[in-house]
Amino acid sequence: MRTVLDRLRAAADLDEDRPHPRPDADASAQERADLLAEAYMPVSARGGDLLYALTRAARPERVVEFGTSYGISTLYLASAVADNGAGHVVTTELSTVKVAAARANLAEAGLSDAVTVLSGDALATLADVPGPIGLLLLDGWKDLCLPVLRLLEDRLAPGALVIADDVSFPTMAPYLDYVRDPASGYVSVEFPVDDGMEISCRA
Repeated sequence: MRTVLDRLRAAADLDEDRPHPRPDADASAQERADLLAEAYMPVSARGGDLLYALTRAARPERVVEFGTSYGISTLYLASAVADNGAGHVVTTELSTVKVAAARANLAEAGLSDAVTVLSGDALATLADVPGPIGLLLLDGWKDLCLPVLRLLEDRLAPGALVIADDVSFPTMAPYLDYVRDPASGYVSVEFPVDDGMEISCRA
């Protein structure tokens, strides 16, 4: 796994220096996914280590990830599930280019059996994912993080961890307002990794 992860991280570092097209403000999620199919947009290295540690500690039977991209964050989650000896990761991605790449990367790392990669709109692909969900990672389009959480909320296990990446982005404000409101049923704290991660426990 480490060899694959190191290769992907090196490629992602190079990708940061390349110009990428900017989607129009009114572009759909699919249009954004197609336009940025070559952009890695990975979780940070410290964020990945945190995901691995939390998954090892929580030992969830089911992990759900919104936003696979090239599978860097998925590798951390799948590796933790495999090292736990139990559990499964369900991840979803809108870009067919990235779905194919993520599946290949997971296969190269020997982790395909630990992961199901779904292709398509998360609000459709995750609609029938069964619970209980012990850990949820939200790292897709930021304006969809709250709708995806609300979609899956009734399938979260008591004490489930919900982790959102890039919470410093202005488009994450509605999500943060929701999980930080005690009436929503979460205990929530921001963790200081690159661009911020919000870690919320379903109380």
